Amino acid sequence: MNIELLREYCLLKNSVEETTPFGPDVLVFKVSGKMFLLLPLATDQLQFNVKCNPDSALELREQYNCVKPGYHMNKQHWNTIIVDGTVSTKILKEWIDHSYDLIVAGLPKKKGSRQ
Repeated sequence: MNIELLREYCLLKNSVEETTPFGPDVLVFKVSGKMFLLLPLATDQLQFNVKCNPDSALELREQYNCVKPGYHMNKQHWNTIIVDGTVSTKILKEWIDHSYDLIVAGLPKKKGSRQ
């Protein structure tokens, strides 16, 4: 996976916007104003931060060397993923999907909507 494929994948998701609230060197992907992926641009190797279920976050860090505690984030809920070729694009997308789904699941339900 490269940076353009990562951006495109995030932007294909429903209601996603790309922002730069921390300056031009960090892309932040949000759904309904909530961050689900941070992508620093000034790094030697492609990496990104994604939200993760706390139990899964620890398991992934133990299982994969490319998964680290979230850099500058709440380490219980965020992982930094180093894109070093040790995991497939399919797995990277699953981690992105998980982050997006966690944020969407935490959004307030619209008033008056029937579920």
